[in-house]
Amino acid sequence: MVVKSQIKFIKNLQQKKYRNEHQLFVAEGVKLVRELLESDFGVYGIYTTDLGLVKKSELVHLISEVDLQKMSGLKSPNKIIGVFHYPKERDILITDWVVVLDDVRDPGNLGTIIRLCDWFGIDQLVCSLNTVDCFNPKTLQATMGSLGRMNIFYTDVIHFLKNTTLPIYGAFMNGTTVYEEQFPENGVLVMGNEANGVSAEVEALIAKKIAIPQFGKSNTESLNVATATAILLNEIRRR
Repeated sequence: MVVKSQIKFIKNLQQKKYRNEHQLFVAEGVKLVRELLESDFGVYGIYTTDLGLVKKSELVHLISEVDLQKMSGLKSPNKIIGVFHYPKERDILITDWVVVLDDVRDPGNLGTIIRLCDWFGIDQLVCSLNTVDCFNPKTLQATMGSLGRMNIFYTDVIHFLKNTTLPIYGAFMNGTTVYEEQFPENGVLVMGNEANGVSAEVEALIAKKIAIPQFGKSNTESLNVATATAILLNEIRRR
């Protein structure tokens, strides 16, 4: 039986300060919870209105629709909530391409980029300390479960870039067209903030600026950062 204190505790995990304090995060929805159950994330507890959705164990708790609503951060909760432990700290593995995010702030963008990295087989994602939390509920929803297959690091990206031996590419409006670039087998792709792009400090460390050419005649200033990441990763893998 789930008591009021547990409901409040899980509800509080919707906030970053409580997630960091307890090293726990909340995932909602059948697909997302099932995906994370197949990952290396440790399980704190599963709370569901239908025990048939997951394998039964002492960590699975049957709850009412009312309690689910109280725990949830969604307007329309989807039958199940999973509470998982933060992963243990790992080292960045430089065996392929690495994506670096320079202060991406929108949870949906980050979640989509995580999903894109998973799709294109890039499992190392390095985020600046001001990039949105990857355990943000909106980010988790956008990942569609890809979070469990990614190594995500929050660090000083300037320090990381200064110490990497890989060639560093960055997305800019005025760079060399991506369709003319010959990419190496391994490298770093830097994507910037939604409003301001790549910061000046990070830009100084980028060896090659690349751009996605505009073919239309609209006044669109730039592409969404997640959309741009998709195009650039496709070109990197294609070449």
